[in-house]
Amino acid sequence: MRLWVVLLSLLFMSAAAANEEAKESESESGAKYMEMAPKFTVNLAEPKKYLLINVQLLVEGGEAIAAVKKHMPALRHELIMLYSGKPSEDLQTMEQREALRQETTTVIRETLEKMEGVKGHGKSAEKVHAEEKKAEEGKVEHTEGFKEAYFTEFLVD
Repeated sequence: MRLWVVLLSLLFMSAAAANEEAKESESESGAKYMEMAPKFTVNLAEPKKYLLINVQLLVEGGEAIAAVKKHMPALRHELIMLYSGKPSEDLQTMEQREALRQETTTVIRETLEKMEGVKGHGKSAEKVHAEEKKAEEGKVEHTEGFKEAYFTEFLVD
């Protein structure tokens, strides 16, 4: 009797583990937001002025998620170089901040393409948006990869 209990518990445990692995691989293959932690804090062009920014990346597909994780130090470096030394006047309006977000997206795509040669990461933001619009219309297949960068916190002080 004990043997049956042990066998049944092992069977249920292996089924539960397999189900958990399937859920993990399923979540890795879908779209996922990845926070670039810690937040970026960089000096601006003016003395005693800094930018605090929290960046989140929208990434789709297991390979793209792995590529972003693998190259996170290079991505952080490129963004620090992008943000450092900017004049605070260039970060005041919504249009200026949106332009910086688009520039961030482009830098990340270019860095991923340079580091890994991952298909689709080196496209400009305009090309990606055009492809997404065509995909919505059913004209182009949906592609996985890095999609967009978003700012969830933005402070110029």
